[in-house]
Amino acid sequence: MPHALDRIRVGSAPDSWGVWFPDDPLQVPWDRFLDEVAEAGYEWIELGPYGYLPTDPARLTDEVARRGLKVSAGTVFTGLHRGPAVWADTWAHVRRVAALTQAMGARHLVVIPSFWRDDKTAEILEPSELTAEQWGHLARGTERLGREVKETYGLDIVVHPHADTHIDTEAHVERFLDATDPGIVGLCLDTGHYSYCGGDSVRLIERYGERLGYLHLKQVDPGILAEVVANGVPFGPAVQRGVMCEPPHGVPALGPVLEAAQKLGVELFAIVEQDMYPCEPEKPLPIAVRTRRFLRSCGA
Repeated sequence: MPHALDRIRVGSAPDSWGVWFPDDPLQVPWDRFLDEVAEAGYEWIELGPYGYLPTDPARLTDEVARRGLKVSAGTVFTGLHRGPAVWADTWAHVRRVAALTQAMGARHLVVIPSFWRDDKTAEILEPSELTAEQWGHLARGTERLGREVKETYGLDIVVHPHADTHIDTEAHVERFLDATDPGIVGLCLDTGHYSYCGGDSVRLIERYGERLGYLHLKQVDPGILAEVVANGVPFGPAVQRGVMCEPPHGVPALGPVLEAAQKLGVELFAIVEQDMYPCEPEKPLPIAVRTRRFLRSCGA
């Protein structure tokens, strides 16, 4: 029997139901997502893209509570490497999501850096490497965001390294962590994105464990990934090819990641995300049921 991972709280997210956008005809309706995530055996969920789930706190509280669900985090998208000029627009977006996240009793805000390549059209929007000045803007801007979010909403920010953003590879993730204050800026390690970008999740947890505030559990199909890397395929089309796959059929192995996280001795959310936008509406639930069963076999 695996060890009981008693510090890990497992959940899922709209992402595992093929949801990337607040409103999209290719996505399952929000009420179906809530019904099915509960049916699959999860009790924790994320808000997903702001506006996908109802944004009225009273209504959302009722909808999640009657299904036995609770909210672990909200998610925001930021372009803080562009400097102080983007602060006002960034905060306008963040404060709506943070207010709803706080109202739902969650403690975390997942911060995703902006894409340098459009995830729908694959258009190159800006260079994939930041200048030294932009790295400075990114570090200082993220610290400011962490302070403001904590002071105003009582939430901890956890920055999510992500494919096709400037915080992606091991070198970029470590540069970002080394440049930011550990007391203000936490890490959301997405095991799939980190493998997609060539990183080793267990090694990152062992080296930067004090930064880890949150986990996204995801796996990559190594065969499809090799093809994606060889052909320079952008993230959106890579997902359509099935690069993010159902556990335990990909990398990294999630058992060792969960064991390494458990050893940190802190309470952590581990939220399952399997990118599959767009997908057939019947596809997510059976995968979610099997994934929950697999994670139980790991001790979670």
